[in-house]
Amino acid sequence: MKPDLVCGTSIGALVGAFYASGELDRLENWVTGLAWTTVVRLMDLSWRGGLIRGTRLFTLFRSIFEDRDISEMPVTYGAIATELDSGREIWLREGKVLDAVRASCAMPGLFTPVIRNGAVLVDGGLVNPVPVSMCRALGADLVIAVDLSWGKLGAYRERGRDREVAPREVPGWLGRLRSRWAQSTPKREGASIPSIFNVFMTSLDIVEVRVARSRLAGDPADVLLAPLLPDFATMDFHRAKEAIREGRAAVERMAPLIEQVIG
Repeated sequence: MKPDLVCGTSIGALVGAFYASGELDRLENWVTGLAWTTVVRLMDLSWRGGLIRGTRLFTLFRSIFEDRDISEMPVTYGAIATELDSGREIWLREGKVLDAVRASCAMPGLFTPVIRNGAVLVDGGLVNPVPVSMCRALGADLVIAVDLSWGKLGAYRERGRDREVAPREVPGWLGRLRSRWAQSTPKREGASIPSIFNVFMTSLDIVEVRVARSRLAGDPADVLLAPLLPDFATMDFHRAKEAIREGRAAVERMAPLIEQVIG
C-alpha cells in the first residue's frame, strides 16, 4: 500500500519531493555516499539574509533530480513555507518542485530567504512543522506523520548523550569545527556560555518543538512516527546512514499501529 499524497515541511519537503517523484532510491544512494568534506564544500557562504545561499546545494539536487512541475508529479505533493512579513502559512502547490522545496527549507539565519510571487518566504517549520492539516485538506483519510523534532529537547536529548539512539558513526562537520576550536581554546570547568550559533539553532529547535506539539494536539495524525535523533545537526547530511537506520527503527516501533490503521 502506497500513499496517495505527500506533504512536507523543510527537510520533509525535500525527502517528500523525491518520494512523490519516485526517486527516493536515487536520493538515498547519493546522500549515503556523502563525506563531511563534501557537505562543507556545498556551503556557499553569504551575509545577506542567511549564512548559506543554498545555490550550490540546490544546483546539485537539480543534477540528480528530475525537477518537474508539481502538477506533473505522479503522487499529489505539497510543501509548507512561511511568509516572513506576515507570518502567514503558505501552501506551495504549483511551480517547479525544487523551487518549492528551497522555499520550505529556508531556515532563518542559515539559508537565505526565497522571493516567490513577490513574497519573502522562509522555513515552513516556523508555522507548521508536521503538516497534517495540509494532508487533510488535500483529501487524506488517514495520515501517517513524521516528527523529527521529538528528540531535540528535554529528556530525549539528555538521554541521547548516555545511550545510542542512532549511533554516531562519524562526527558532524560542526562537531569537527568545534573540536578544532576546543583544541586551541583553554578548558574551563563547569557550564559555559554556548556559541551564538548553538544558541540560535537551539532556539529554533524550541520553536519547532512547541509549534509541532501544539499543531498536532489540534489536528493529530492517525500514526505519528518519531525518530530519535537528538545529536543531529541541520547540515549533517553525511550521516544519512545513521538517520535512515533510526527512521526505519521508528517505523518498526509503530508497525502494529500502522497495520491496524491501514489494514
